Amino acid sequence: MHEISLVQGLVQQLHELAAENQATKIISVTMEIGPLCGVVVDSFRFGFDIISAEDALTRGAQLLVEVPSVRYTCSACGNVQELAEARPDCCPACQETTLFSEGGEDLILRQVEME
Repeated sequence: MHEISLVQGLVQQLHELAAENQATKIISVTMEIGPLCGVVVDSFRFGFDIISAEDALTRGAQLLVEVPSVRYTCSACGNVQELAEARPDCCPACQETTLFSEGGEDLILRQVEME
């Protein structure tokens, strides 16, 4: 489960941000996790819950996750769909299976609330 190593990196980044801002407590963390970035949101949440509970800076911090939509364009008819869920099997307009995706590949730290 590579989500654990991603959470460990996040906690390290939170320590750096806290030090830069003379903060002693992380209250909340907002992450954008794109549906195509290869991260399982539930596993990321689980890892955050476990790792943050073991760290004085992040203990009790709330993790907020935003899942952006992905823009899928049909290669045959140009139909465009925006979905935040799994990739569609085919174009709803013409049933073509070749769809080009745009967006949804990022894992971004959006906001940190600290004191």
